[in-house]
Parts: sequence; structure tokens; C-alpha cells
Amino acid sequence: MTSTDNTTPGLLYSELDDDLRATVRAAVTRAGGVTETIARIDTEESVDVALWRTLAESVGVAALPVPEDDGGAGASWRETAVVLEELGRSVTPVPMLGSAVVALRYAQVVGDGDLTARIASGETIAALAVPADTAWFSDPPEVDVVDGTLTGAVRNVVDAAAAETLIVPRGDDTYVVDVAAPGVTVSRVVSLDETRPVVDVEFRGAAGRLVSGAARRAREESLLAGTALLASEQLGLAEHCLADTVDYLGERRQFGRVLGSYQALKHRLADLWVQINQARAAARYAADAVATGSPDVAVAASTAHAWCSDVAVRAAQEYVQMHGGIGFTWEHPAHLYLKRAKASLLQFGGPDVHREVLADLVGLPRPTPVQTTAVRTTAGRTTTVRTTTGETR
Repeated sequence: MTSTDNTTPGLLYSELDDDLRATVRAAVTRAGGVTETIARIDTEESVDVALWRTLAESVGVAALPVPEDDGGAGASWRETAVVLEELGRSVTPVPMLGSAVVALRYAQVVGDGDLTARIASGETIAALAVPADTAWFSDPPEVDVVDGTLTGAVRNVVDAAAAETLIVPRGDDTYVVDVAAPGVTVSRVVSLDETRPVVDVEFRGAAGRLVSGAARRAREESLLAGTALLASEQLGLAEHCLADTVDYLGERRQFGRVLGSYQALKHRLADLWVQINQARAAARYAADAVATGSPDVAVAASTAHAWCSDVAVRAAQEYVQMHGGIGFTWEHPAHLYLKRAKASLLQFGGPDVHREVLADLVGLPRPTPVQTTAVRTTAGRTTTVRTTTGETR
């Protein structure tokens, strides 16, 4: 299975990509779609494990980048990106990014064939036990290992609420830990996006299977893959927000006119459409860079994350605002999209972090903070306010 041939550039979608997208969409729709997600978010089962089993075992979405000789589908990370786009359109609460991208890539790089096969087949849901918000610019978590048992804690692990297997990097080594093993505690923490819960993981003498070597490279490559492919999910989210908003404005009437006829709203949507098309180019290039092992993958990943994160947030904000009062209600799904967009913006480091990474990668000076001063008068009291931005002057 492959998405390209000798005449089709890797950045374009193929008929096979469209078929894959339609299959994933049908599976999500049968499971209840966003309506089911709204019903789940206030429960302990906000992650739809049953849907994930269907996607992983029946559709084979987790096996896409795994070679056929290793029991996979023999496709590439480009096809994985297509799946993430579709899941982003419905903010589907499944561990695709954490298990089938980050954990799978890690297992591939360290050469753990057994774990790779189990993740690819959907037999296990795996998660990389690192704090995803700071993983790009912090050292691996301090987990002590004595006689093969682990003691310590890892905070703010994303996409691990339904994990059955934890991957714990420790120096050059990796420990694969069964969540059900004695001494392992996974605790949900309050998070903005309940469709992708955040957990704290604590080890108290937990047994782990040692996989020696390549842990540092695996950590780097898995986080790069996660960063690059998260952009595709953000792209799908933004596309849905724009399409649903356009449909709504074409039907909703106010002051005797269809809302979509107001020029100011048209301009806002046109600007968003342009930004989404730019985001698509960045996301597709990042996915292709991961698929081909391009030496430009770090630049592509940081570019895609920095741009697509901001576009997804803007699209979700417009989604809420242009739906008026209904967009602010709990029954409407707009809040799910805004929460996912805001939370994913910080995953793997925020746009500011990746702009600094980009500056270092391409040899540009880092942005210099600019301090601005303003005078605010409230109830006759004057206050001087100084703010700092990441802009350069």
C-alpha cells in the first residue's frame, strides 16, 4: 500500500488516501462521532477505547508506517497523517498520536520488534512517559532504576490515560512497563482538553523490561514525528471549523439577511481560508519529511507546529464566535475544538519554542523580546503597565 507513484508528488493526496479517509470517517460516524464525544468528556471513560480497537485492529491505522515484513501495512507516515487529519475533524478521543505515532516510532528506533508489532496490531495501547509540554527542551524525567525496578514520577504525560504499556527512557536505555504491574499508578489530572487527557505516572518499585541502547535517538525521533504529525491533526481541526462555520453562516439569518452576506464576516473567513491552505502545505511537507527520513525533518516539524498551532486556534475561535450564542453552549461541539486547539498548541512545546528552534536550525538570531509601556487609568488611579512580547524590533 502506498500513497504515491512515480508521477504523483508525495505532498498530494491520492485515491488511496481518499479511500482511507472515508473509511476512518465511516468508523467514527458509526461510533457516534462528536455527539458521543460530548457525552464522554465528563466521565472516567473520556477516551473511546472501543473505537480505537476498531480503528487499530479492523482498519489498521496503527500499522500504516510499519513494513509488511514486520506485520504492518507497508504504507508510510503520510498515510498516518491522513488519518490524523480525519480524527482532528471530529476531535475523536482516541490515542492515535500518543500510541500509533510517538510510541510506535520510539519502539521502531530502539529495535523492539515485539512492542512495535503489538502497537501496530492494536494489541496494546502504548505511551511514551515524558512530559509532552516540555519534552523538547528538558532532560528526560528522573526515574531511578535499582535491580530492574523503577521508582520516580513523570508529570503531565499526554495520551496515556488509556495506555496499557509505558515506555520509560532512562539514559541510553529504555524500560517497557506494564501499567497493570504492581507499583505503577496512573492518575488523571485536570486538563483543558478532556478528549486527550493528561496524567501523572508514578513508579514505586515497578518492574520493567530493559531494552538497551538508542534511547536518546529514539526519544528525539519520536518527538519529531509527533510534532510533525500533530500539525496534520491541527489542519483537520481547522478545516472542520471553517467548513462548519461557512455552512452555518449560509443558513442563519439576522437583521433580515443571511449572516454570510455580510462583507466583514466574508473577509474574516477568506483570511482564515488562506491561512489553512498555508497550514496544509506545511503539514503535508512535515509528514513527507518524516516518511522519507529527510534531513530537513527538524525544520519541517518546527515550521509546521509553529504555524498550524496558531491557525488551529484562530479557526476554533472563529468557530465559536461566528456561531453566536449557540457556539458558547456546552451542547454545541465548538468548545471541544477550541480546547483541543489550545491544548495541542502547547504539546511538544508551544509555537514560541519552535520559532526559537527554527532560528537555531537555520542560523537566524533568536527573537529579541520587546518591552512596551502603557499607562492605564482606572477610577482616577494611574498605573504604568510594562509588557514583554516575543517580537523583534
